[in-house]
Amino acid sequence: MKQSIVHIALVVKDYDEAIAFYTEKLHFTLVEDVYQPEQDKRWVVVSPPGSNGTTLLLAKASKPEQESFIGNQTGGRVFLFLNTDDFWRDYNEMVSIGIKFIREPKEESYGLVAVFEDLYGNLWDLLQLITNHPLLQLKDKSDS
Repeated sequence: MKQSIVHIALVVKDYDEAIAFYTEKLHFTLVEDVYQPEQDKRWVVVSPPGSNGTTLLLAKASKPEQESFIGNQTGGRVFLFLNTDDFWRDYNEMVSIGIKFIREPKEESYGLVAVFEDLYGNLWDLLQLITNHPLLQLKDKSDS
């Protein structure tokens, strides 16, 4: 059996400002942006550069109860983890364009990590996993 998580829904306030943040500041690729008239919403999918795994589905809040979760989908915990092949390149660029880091870079047993906020305040780990990290080993196996 082979399964994978394809999309993670991220509740956003506005499609276009979310697309701009992810594509212009984090350099994600806009994979899809399709209007769905029967539901009067858009299907917007973005993906980190060079990724062929899980994507983000930018889902505009459509009800008042959904609006309260914009920027706080996990109750203040880190929500998403962006792994990079060059931590310092990405960290320095993100700082230079004004992305707010709430935890400075730190070396951990699993690699380098710092916590930043997206445009709505959701917390992300920017990380570069160590070479022999189990997740990287798992990815190498799935690529073969």
